[in-house]
Amino acid sequence: MPSKCRFCSHPLEHTFVNLGMSPLANAFLSQEHLNCAEKFYPLHTYVCSNCFLVQLEEFESPDSIFSDYAYFSSYSDSWLRHAQKYTDLMVERFGFDETSQVIELASNDGYLLQYFQQKGMPVLGIEPAANVAKVAEEKGIPTLVKFFGVQTAKELVSQGKQADLLLGNNVLAHVPDLNDFVAGMKIVLKPNGVLTMEFPHVLQLIQDNLFDTIYHEHFSYFSLLTVEKVFASHGLTLFDVEELPTHGGSLRIYGRHEGFDSIAVGDDRISQLKSEEVQAGLNQIEIYVGFGEQVKSTKRQMLRFLIDAKNQGKSIAGYGAPAKANTLLNYCGIRTDLIDYTVDLSPHKQGLFLPGTQIPIYHPDKIRETKPDYLAILPWNIKDEIVSQMDYIREWGGKFVVLIPQVEVIS
Repeated sequence: MPSKCRFCSHPLEHTFVNLGMSPLANAFLSQEHLNCAEKFYPLHTYVCSNCFLVQLEEFESPDSIFSDYAYFSSYSDSWLRHAQKYTDLMVERFGFDETSQVIELASNDGYLLQYFQQKGMPVLGIEPAANVAKVAEEKGIPTLVKFFGVQTAKELVSQGKQADLLLGNNVLAHVPDLNDFVAGMKIVLKPNGVLTMEFPHVLQLIQDNLFDTIYHEHFSYFSLLTVEKVFASHGLTLFDVEELPTHGGSLRIYGRHEGFDSIAVGDDRISQLKSEEVQAGLNQIEIYVGFGEQVKSTKRQMLRFLIDAKNQGKSIAGYGAPAKANTLLNYCGIRTDLIDYTVDLSPHKQGLFLPGTQIPIYHPDKIRETKPDYLAILPWNIKDEIVSQMDYIREWGGKFVVLIPQVEVIS
């Protein structure tokens, strides 16, 4: 058991949910590694009874998780649209222009910075995965291959680089040293700069049963109540928040230096969401410790559906090979006895096998070839995109099924 909270150092004594042993969610296997031993780690989340940060222990260094990474943001159309919309919103709301320095933490393959660059703005990506950063560099997006924290922030400042807009999408949850990361943001943000961060909202995780979004790369799971404390402790004030549909329900927080008052505080949305969280019980330990039972019940329902379908002679294929699928399939013990194979649009995953379950990943053409009765959509967060892409399965009476938050057949 981890001894203390990664934010406030309070002793950790409560389990949020224990998903058993699981491999790293992006540790895909090649054919030649199928007979080798795989590393499994406890996927056991705790909740701090002082600040209510939901968190995982750090078993593998970020280096070994992120230095060669299988996730490229540009393969999702809906994610690119999300990035483009964000760019337009920032320019419109804050008046950023050709003189504004935009810095993105965990900039991946340049999927977002490209839109700022198209508007003539100086951009800089900071991305620890060298293989992914290389793709951004090839697009002409300057990218620093580094982990971000106080040290990197100080180096940037000494080179005269500070951000008018500092942003990070789905990175705050990925840092084991949370205090070092946020302290670094304070340093690299210009005195009048704006920061935005997007991350999954723990309220949605609990209410919609999204336990598959828990994996070893995600060290922390935030409510607004908790994240506000984290930023305040480093001299950063949150002045607005938006609720987004991405990843099953995310928050985008807006921050500025404490005491910098010329950016108006959109207090309404902050206070409204905080009172919603209090109403939902996110400031009490009980709501967190009851989550585990809910998860077990979902697992039983899912297995019942898959086993019944197989007993009726139905074939089931998967669509997508997202990290969340690996949590789901390993926790539920679903292998090729229940799902024959999965497909993915990303060429970086085709020909590989899912970690732990060793389910093979093919090109989406495989679906037309084998005509499965059910197509299980594993990245449920983009199910509409997938249903319209794969609509042709209806030709042979194929049906879509999502397994989270509960089993639902889309006929």
